[in-house]
Amino acid sequence: MLRLLGILVTVLFAIAAAVVTWPQFFRLERTFPFTQLVSLRGVLVLACAAIAVVALLMCLARPVRAFAGSILVVALVAGLANTGVLAVRGLGSDGLPEATATSVRVLTWNTAGSATDPQLIARTAVDMGADIVALPETTIETGETVAIAMRELGRPMWAHHDSYEDLAGYEEWDANSTTLLVSPDLGDYAVIESTADGTTNTSTVPTVVAMPVDGTGPIVVVAHAVAPRQADMADWRRDLQWLADQCASDDVIMAGDFNATVDHMARLGVDGATLGRCYDAADATGNGAVGTWSTDWPGLLGTPIDHIMATAAWHPVASDVLDELDTSGGDHRPLVVQYEPTG
Repeated sequence: MLRLLGILVTVLFAIAAAVVTWPQFFRLERTFPFTQLVSLRGVLVLACAAIAVVALLMCLARPVRAFAGSILVVALVAGLANTGVLAVRGLGSDGLPEATATSVRVLTWNTAGSATDPQLIARTAVDMGADIVALPETTIETGETVAIAMRELGRPMWAHHDSYEDLAGYEEWDANSTTLLVSPDLGDYAVIESTADGTTNTSTVPTVVAMPVDGTGPIVVVAHAVAPRQADMADWRRDLQWLADQCASDDVIMAGDFNATVDHMARLGVDGATLGRCYDAADATGNGAVGTWSTDWPGLLGTPIDHIMATAAWHPVASDVLDELDTSGGDHRPLVVQYEPTG
């Protein structure tokens, strides 16, 4: 009887390990609680290691040796599989090459509203040579302050935004605004008018979609999807699909807080892309496994939910997750990517 129970527990553990390691295979990557579990692959590796150590110690006891050995094997396989996924996506690559005449640098930083000093945002954007700055949870007043500071530092920017501040209960919530800063060198941009009902924008927090006025240059999207809390899962799924739909043109650059990892975007990409027709830059440049949230955790134990993506019109040369700013007040790390036009 105990032997059968051991076999049953081992089988259930193996199934659970498979599901949390690769929920995409089971089409559960956007289903609670697998959404939350797969977003923390580094933690899963540590959990598998801890289970393996316990199982190894249990192997010293003859009556449970077979059971412990089978648990040990499953934990090792799951731990190695998750480690392999992290390694393939990239465990960290620092620094950007010299910008060229055709380079476009994109910075995204969820500033957590007033938690991050506008002057620090400006200095960081200038230091990174950013041409596009995506600022979820940033009001237009703060965005204009950042733009003015960047101008004084020799890098002028235009400020655009979208906001849900007119909705009841949102007035004092910094996440009700999303701001885009774009260099005049890229031309004039205009924000597409949106509504807050989730049909022409993300459901709960706003996304900025900006079009080049003269039709020359990329469409720029500053994304902010709602977090996948249990009560908000349906809205979160709709947000990801809506964002995928924004990346349907040939020339799009999309950046921001997606509240999703590339695992969650399975089957939302077109022709091998990550989301819509956009490809994730950090994943392609050695930083795909580095967590951008939360700054309270080491990068490889965090979750990479802030992304910079672009269509095939742009080639990502390099990326950098700026962990040196972890004490700046916000709970997200900035991510910067350098692009070159393709062809």
